[in-house]
Amino acid sequence: MLEMSREAFEELVSQALDTIPPELTRVMDNVAVFVEDEPDPSDPELLGLYEGTPLTERGEWYAGVLPDRISIYMGPTLRYCETPDDVVHEVAVTVVHEIAHHFGIDDERLHELGWG
Repeated sequence: MLEMSREAFEELVSQALDTIPPELTRVMDNVAVFVEDEPDPSDPELLGLYEGTPLTERGEWYAGVLPDRISIYMGPTLRYCETPDDVVHEVAVTVVHEIAHHFGIDDERLHELGWG
C-alpha cells in the first residue's frame, strides 16, 4: 500500500475540484466534499460515494435540507494505486465521477463516457 499524508491526499482532492469547469461549479448547489479514511465495511474497496438528491431530481420540495455529501476514501485509493501518479489520476477520476452523480449522471452513463 502506498503511503501518503492526509494533508497531501486532501490537496489532491482540492486540486481535482479546481479542474471542474467554472460553468459547472456555478450550478453545483448544496453539496460538500469530504475526505474520509475508509468507506463502510460492507464495501471496503469503494473509492468515492455521493449521497444526496441529484440536481435533476430536486423539485419545489427541496428546501432546508442538509447538503449532499461527496466522500472520497483515502484508504482504498492508496491500496488500489501502485504509484503516486496513479493516486493523482484516480483521485481526479473519482472526484469527477461523484460530482457527475450530483448532476444526475448514473454509473452506466459514466462508464459509457469513460469515467466509470
